[in-house]
Amino acid sequence: MVGKENGTTASGATAATGMAGTDDTAETARTAETAGAAGAAGTAPATASDGSPATATRAWATRLVVVGIVLSAVNLRPAITSLGALLEEVRDGLGMSGSVAGLLTSVPPLCFAVFGVTAPRLARRFGPAAVVCAGMVAVTAGLLIRPYAGSTAGFLAGSALALMGIAVSNVLMPVIVKRWFPDRVGSMTGLYSMALAAGTSVAAAVTVPLTDALGGSWQTGLAVWAALAAVAVLPWVPLVRDRGTAPAPEAEARARAERQQPALRITRSRTAWALAVFFGLQATAAYITMGWMAQIFRDAGVSAGTAGLLLAVTMVMGVPLAFVIPRVATRLPHQGPIVIALGVCGLAGYAGLYLAPAGGAWAWAVLLGISNCAFPLALTMVGMRARTGAGVAQLSAFAQSTGYLISIPGPLLVGVLYQHSGGWGLPIALMVGLMIPQMAVGVLAGRDRIVEEEAAAAA
Repeated sequence: MVGKENGTTASGATAATGMAGTDDTAETARTAETAGAAGAAGTAPATASDGSPATATRAWATRLVVVGIVLSAVNLRPAITSLGALLEEVRDGLGMSGSVAGLLTSVPPLCFAVFGVTAPRLARRFGPAAVVCAGMVAVTAGLLIRPYAGSTAGFLAGSALALMGIAVSNVLMPVIVKRWFPDRVGSMTGLYSMALAAGTSVAAAVTVPLTDALGGSWQTGLAVWAALAAVAVLPWVPLVRDRGTAPAPEAEARARAERQQPALRITRSRTAWALAVFFGLQATAAYITMGWMAQIFRDAGVSAGTAGLLLAVTMVMGVPLAFVIPRVATRLPHQGPIVIALGVCGLAGYAGLYLAPAGGAWAWAVLLGISNCAFPLALTMVGMRARTGAGVAQLSAFAQSTGYLISIPGPLLVGVLYQHSGGWGLPIALMVGLMIPQMAVGVLAGRDRIVEEEAAAAA
């Protein structure tokens, strides 16, 4: 049944449309959802169910959306993990101190917080497909500019441009999934989470050997990832070009119904706040890992190439788990047990980094990779905790923007502690200290709640 895929908070079309009814009503709602998504995402909507050209257009557009989601997801992290693998070379090349390098690792969550909050407004004006397309263009340009800027300030500016494109795409991925695939939220979230993890791990694994193969220049090793981002622009272009097509009657009716509903005051929902804090703390752990874990291993005597592979192992753990965890999460009434299991793996991995960073390096990489799968779990809960597409957009923007604001100090503080203590004891203690509240708020965010209902009750 559709309800199993969307969790116990709402069944099938109810979760997507905020309406209850019979199986026929649910089918109508799904048709309207697809048509509404088509209009919002910039493609020709269709209402026919036979072999008409409208149905063929809808099927073609749906396939294109799937390809666009996967390619975009692959490009959401290489800008970060490729830098983590070459951080020492970049520091030496630009003359960065440890504190400035810590600031550099804090730029991703800062950009995600600042630019991510603008995504829903941009999507309403231009359509989600147009915004994601522009985001991938920004990623391509930023990755080309930053290695050759010639200064730390220029490097930061190029990074910010790329991260701006990543930020809006981060927020709009759950929105696009909810609109185009309301009855497959878990499986589609798992698909793009798996693609995201694959891009993250591949960038971490091959950046160092690729740099060596291209002549040893860290500039070339970072710039080469712009080619992958350019490919991700292509599937969105036809969707942007067709966005002017008139919406179907069902989509118009649904849009009118949503406009008549009271405005959602997301800050009145305790679940929204719990989800935002959980998102922020898991992002803190993830960006500390992506920015500093390779350096921890290198300082323990591990070679640069092996350290990059260890980081890749951490990231690649998310490939299978990012597909499995969302599907399991949508079938549970409470996602707290998954939160606890991931947190325990993180604590074990940090303990290993402190006690024997080189001796058990591969085990610690695996454990931290499992722990980092809190990210696809958080994305899944965003789709489950809101009833309507508009609610998902607002919750996604709030949780991600607030969460990334929370995560900004973490990587910077790790750099400062490392610079002034001369070792990794204090930074690892900080990571352990942040994992405990992450588990606590994750349990709260995993409760069977709907943010629209909580906000209405609070009002």
